[in-house]
Amino acid sequence: MLLGLAGVALFSLTLPFTRMAVAGLEPVFVALGRALVAALLAGIWLLWKRAPLPPRSALWPLAMVSLGCVIGFPWLTSIALRSLPASHGAVLVGILPLATALASALRGNERPSPGFWLTALAGSGIVIGFALRQSGGSFHQADLLMFGAVAAAAVGYAEGGKLSQSMGGQQVISWALLLSVPLVLPLVLWLAWPQLDRMAEAGVRAWIGFGYVSVFSMFIGFFFWYRGMARGGIARVGQVQLLQPFLTLAGAWVLLGEPLEMANIGFALAVIAVVAAGRRMQIKR
Repeated sequence: MLLGLAGVALFSLTLPFTRMAVAGLEPVFVALGRALVAALLAGIWLLWKRAPLPPRSALWPLAMVSLGCVIGFPWLTSIALRSLPASHGAVLVGILPLATALASALRGNERPSPGFWLTALAGSGIVIGFALRQSGGSFHQADLLMFGAVAAAAVGYAEGGKLSQSMGGQQVISWALLLSVPLVLPLVLWLAWPQLDRMAEAGVRAWIGFGYVSVFSMFIGFFFWYRGMARGGIARVGQVQLLQPFLTLAGAWVLLGEPLEMANIGFALAVIAVVAAGRRMQIKR
């Protein structure tokens, strides 16, 4: 649970820093460029550790991690955050634990008990209610992109968490990043070449945001996250991510100056209570 919380703490600043990055850089470049930077770090790490090549049976799960976490989630959120505040996007990502548990259950990795599903639904209901409260009772058009990003990340988390039990979380995200390079590299070069002048004028804040999502969101955070799910179970540790929206709200308040209401504390406490209850529910692995 603590390993999962460390990963969530790093992931929680992804949306604020992404919003900083897309303020000066093209969203697609931010999404794919950060994968390329993280892939370079992953290659260095694998060489340093002299890691063996992944077995053939791991290629499909690695491809799902790559498509979901390395490409899908960053791409969709980068586009959505051009029009959505980071604080609003944060609460939509709050349903990710339920989506991850559902993806894991559909893949046959785990069998959560009915009590677990009740706590997961309760926590997700709190988060969705919080989102509707902030947006005045309706969703923005970009919300569909955020929900698509949640679905992509849920599949990647479930596949990566299962694979981490045999390969280790560090190798899973590293090989998934390298697997994305043949697709990502040509796209990044194609996008960056016509925009070199604009990228040079993007400003320090935009590049700081790009640097954070490249190093911490796309690489280091997964070291903690996948290792936590491998040790504690995908569905159970995934519930820690219910805290991510509220950590993101704090990050958006500090980094972007987005308002932080006192009512948020009440929602945060309710989510923490649900996470604590979910830890006690039976999950067969």
